[in-house]
Amino acid sequence: MKRKPTHPGVVLKEDILEPLGLSVTQAAEYLDISRKTLSAIINERQTITSNIAMRIGIATKTSPQSWLNMQDKLNLWKEENKDYNIVPFPQISEELMEM
Repeated sequence: MKRKPTHPGVVLKEDILEPLGLSVTQAAEYLDISRKTLSAIINERQTITSNIAMRIGIATKTSPQSWLNMQDKLNLWKEENKDYNIVPFPQISEELMEM
């Protein structure tokens, strides 16, 4: 099992907000989102959406895609570590592949 990826909210908090000395309230104002929303993100209770990724990207002059990639890696890790009761499709015959 691979190591659990870091939630992007933790990265935002530890690598950006804390070094800049920004409170959650101040940062939320900069991002034009509610304090409640930002708090949920940095406390790993809410995911980064494309809208939030865009806001963080603009505010930090970073790529919004990088924030979404962090979230996607975490989401996929969580899914990979669930038990699924899925039966794989049977192999497709060569005749069907030639169609």
